[in-house]
Amino acid sequence: MPVYLDSRDAGFEAAFTTLLNAKREDAVDVDDTVAAIISDVRARGDAAVIELTAKFDKLDLTPDTLAFTSDEIEAECARVPEAERAALELAAARIRAYHDRQRPQDMRWTDESGAELGWRWGPVAAAGLYVPGGLASYPSSVLMNAIPAQVAGVQRLVICAPTPGGKVNPLVLLAAKLSGVETVYRIGGAQAIAALAYGTQTIAPVDKITGPGNAFVAAAKRRVFGRVGIDMIAGPSEILVIADGQSDPDWIALDLLSQAEHDESAQSILITTDAAFGKDVARAVDKRLETLDRRAIAGASWRDYGAIITVGDLTEAAALSDRIAPEHLELCVADPEALLAQITHAGAVFLGHWTPEAIGDYIGGPNHVLPTARSARFSSGLSVLDFMKRTTLARMTPEALAAIGPAAEQLAMSESLQAHGLSVRARLDRLNR
Repeated sequence: MPVYLDSRDAGFEAAFTTLLNAKREDAVDVDDTVAAIISDVRARGDAAVIELTAKFDKLDLTPDTLAFTSDEIEAECARVPEAERAALELAAARIRAYHDRQRPQDMRWTDESGAELGWRWGPVAAAGLYVPGGLASYPSSVLMNAIPAQVAGVQRLVICAPTPGGKVNPLVLLAAKLSGVETVYRIGGAQAIAALAYGTQTIAPVDKITGPGNAFVAAAKRRVFGRVGIDMIAGPSEILVIADGQSDPDWIALDLLSQAEHDESAQSILITTDAAFGKDVARAVDKRLETLDRRAIAGASWRDYGAIITVGDLTEAAALSDRIAPEHLELCVADPEALLAQITHAGAVFLGHWTPEAIGDYIGGPNHVLPTARSARFSSGLSVLDFMKRTTLARMTPEALAAIGPAAEQLAMSESLQAHGLSVRARLDRLNR
């Protein structure tokens, strides 16, 4: 049964704080195991990756079969039914169109001293994209990770997609093809992250690693950060729906379950101004759970982490939403734009009754790789910028150096960095002569 809270109750603040701070993941200590795997891959390269893949994925590989051949990719893509191919192609086109608009602009200007300043943007040279395998094999994640990288101009893109027991998801390979990725390694886990970060005899190292994964993948990404860039450490999925009671309760129930079915640790929260509507939604959730294929997972998530919160008005709802800083936020109210103006922290916002979060997962266009666990307070979803870096530019003319150099020299002296000051003074002395 979900938690029922009412902001007008005396104990609300304490109960809401407990909800915010609830730990939704088992404290499984995987770091020592991951450290050993990374060390092994660094030391033995291909041999370690091959042994670990045989151990964990029950798949025997050789250096020559670590990656799919182009013929294998074509054969698997040919197996995709036409309806699924068309849907994936539409998703790829919409995601590309959205991310094309994110490309940043280079800038150059001359300031009042005569100094020329600016910046330029450029892509990382190589990126590795992790795609979960087995039961959690999502071609949509391929598109969401690979297309922004390609739009950014990354020259070398590779994918690691484990195939436990040799089982391949053709849609994953088709998504890779649609995203312009030619190299797909059939490896996963911490060993794949280590191979991407440090390289092996067969796998060249990359500069950035993105993509979701299990606890071992997340721990590996933490450990290799600094050697390479990473996108984020994603936690369980979450959705917050703010509704004014004018929605169809069944629609809201399905929106809540759309995240609950991801993971038993996922969280679905409804904030409403209408307590009776909240009860209607809860009944609709129970009814849908009777027939949902993933009802065991969704039911556990809703039972253990679900919540229905009644508030006095939408302004109060917005304030609570900002404290939650949800990964996904649906504004199912009469005037979503007005409510949006009061929202500061959310990974992605879905406006109005006709915009279910599931559209954002697949076909909307914005990225579905989003900050979780309240990290939307300080971070953003995956974008083209995650695969680019900014280089600042400066050019001094003699006149500009004469105008601002003495201040630089003074600050260097204040910090007791003599060579810094002298490098400016030498040029100023030349000007004076």
